[in-house]
This record gives sequence, structure tokens and C-alpha cells, in this order.
Amino acid sequence: MRILLLLFSAALLSAQAFDVQGLAEVRAALDGAMAQKNIPGAVYWLEHGPEVRHWAQGQRSLEPNREPMTEDTLFDVASLTKVVATLPSVLLLLERGQLRLEAPVQAYLPEFRQPGITVRHLLTHTSGLPASLPADSAHPDWRGYEEGIQRACACQPNPPPGRLFRYSDVNFILLGEIVHRLSGRPLNVFAEQEVFTPLGMTDTRFLPDLQHLERIAPTERNERGQPLRGVVHDPTSRRMGGVAGHAGLFSTAADLARYARFMLRGGPLLKPETLALMRTVQTPPTVRDRRGLGWDLDSAFSRVRGSLFGLGSFGHTGFTGTALWLDPATDSFFILLTNRLHPDGKGQTKELYPVIGTLSAKAIGLKVRRDTILMPRSE
Repeated sequence: MRILLLLFSAALLSAQAFDVQGLAEVRAALDGAMAQKNIPGAVYWLEHGPEVRHWAQGQRSLEPNREPMTEDTLFDVASLTKVVATLPSVLLLLERGQLRLEAPVQAYLPEFRQPGITVRHLLTHTSGLPASLPADSAHPDWRGYEEGIQRACACQPNPPPGRLFRYSDVNFILLGEIVHRLSGRPLNVFAEQEVFTPLGMTDTRFLPDLQHLERIAPTERNERGQPLRGVVHDPTSRRMGGVAGHAGLFSTAADLARYARFMLRGGPLLKPETLALMRTVQTPPTVRDRRGLGWDLDSAFSRVRGSLFGLGSFGHTGFTGTALWLDPATDSFFILLTNRLHPDGKGQTKELYPVIGTLSAKAIGLKVRRDTILMPRSE
């Protein structure tokens, strides 16, 4: 009987491993964002070592019908595509000796006429390339994957590479095509076969199967006034057919949790030293914003870290209202998935992100920010 009581007590303590007040405040913050019509609903996931909490709240769809949010909802994760699909694909090619970080992009894409820009510049957003493909008043309705690649290859840096951090979709459009050229497989095929399937991410894909349409969170209305559902929101990715290195991926919180565990704790997909390289500073010492390979470490985009997760943690966000932040120091991560753009494109998560980041840290028991020294890479 005593053993049973001890086991029960241990289970009770485990169930209370999270700060109850912190979790309640996360729910309240999401309710507040819904009340302000900044998000229709959300799926939230928090892990701290073996402890896990996750839930859905609010509405998945408001128009044309109201649908409750569910934990298995598929979200257009927008720029999380960069770190969940394109980044691991590039790192696999790096490990296999098919790609070098210091190699000029032109070595893999001969039509790219900027010999000073390297693969590392693309991964760290220090290429100097524009944030997005330039508008073309002569051909505003261009379409096609190859056309998008040609336009990305025609972009020119300003200033020269290595001078500043400028977050750029063009960088990852080019990286996605490098994966295509080196592997002989389109990015969506390579990522599914080499990343998602090995990690058990069965709901993660570009071009989602329309048989799962009812599970997909709609985003903004299209030109015909209908919510985009199962079609990528990002206009450039949509023009390119829904598969591009910067956007186009759909996923669930459970699948992203599988990916986050791998990013934090390793596994059979990538070597530990590759994962360590990825999340250490890879930008030049002269660049104030600090980025790893793909991941954000300490920059103007780090607001989702909140005030308690320290330097040494890393993450990324997506334009549609998605966020993933990971902290090796505490073996924890949180995922926030919203479709803030539904239905009218007016929802905002800019102020919500740091609140959820801080409350997530509070929920795992952090009271003081823990920083790790981020040493710039040696030149």
C-alpha cells in the first residue's frame, strides 16, 4: 500500500510539474487575443523535458461557417517552411558532402550572377538580397515555378553580402532550388522522403490533400471573396504553384512537436555536431543581429522569445500567425499556431508573441532569464 501511495504521489507531482497559474495565463492571453479579434483561435503546445501540455481553443473558421478549433487542425505555417522543410534538407545535403556553406550560390545555380554570395549568406539572411521578389509592373500576373526561380536569380544585393541582416524570402527560394538541383527531386518530394517521413510527421506537406480540407485552417479571402483554404496564403509561393523554399508548408502542432524534439534532442536524421552548428551564431561579428543557420537567435524577429527564455534559445515565426521557440538550456519548447489572417487579413500577433513567450517560460518554472554566451563564429 505504501508503494502505491508513493507512486500516486509521484504521479501527482509529475502532473503538477507545470506552473498552473502560468498555463492559465496562457489560456487567458489567447482568449484576450480572440476577444480583440486578432486571432479566431489557436492551438498551443508546451513541452518541458517529458512533461507536455497542449490544447485548442477558439474557432478554426468564422466564415462562411463557424467551426471550433481542434488540435489536429492543419495550418499554413508560412515562413516556418524555411526551418522545417528547407533548412533540414540543406543540412542533409551538407552532411552528404553535396553542398558547402562557403560555396558560392553560383556553383549550384549557374544562372545566379552574384559570385560573392555564398550558401551561408542565404541561410543567415546576410546576402544583401531584397526581402521579396521585386514587383513587376510590366508582368504583374506572372506565374510558374521556373519563372519564380528566374526572378530570384536576377535579384542583386544591396549592400554587398555580409554587411547586414535583412530577412529575405529570396534567400530561401534560392535554397529550395539548390535542394532541387542537387538532389534531383523537388523540395516537397525531398523534404517528405528525407525529413517528414523519417520523423513521423505524417500530416506535414506542401500541397495538402483536399480530402483533409475540413481540418485546414482558412486564411484570408482571395480575389473572389472566398477564404483561402488548403491553398498557400503567401502570394509568391502561390504564384510558384505552392512549393517554394520560403513558404507553402502545412502542418499540425503534433507534427511540429516531433520536429522540435528532434531539433532539441537529436536523432538519426542529422549528426549532433550539425545541430549544434545550426543553432550557434553564424552571422559575421560586425552584424548586430545574430542568426544561426536558418534559425533566429537574437534579432528584431526575436520578440516571440519573451522576457524569460534566454540567449541560447532559438526559433522562428510565420506570417500567418505561427511560432516555434526552443530552449536547449531547459529542454523545452512551445508552439503557437493561429490563422490570424482569417477572415479579413486584419488580425495581429505582434503583441501576442512576447506575451506567450514569457508565459510559456513562466509555466515551466522560469523566473529569471537564463542567458548563454553567444560567441560570434570565428572568421
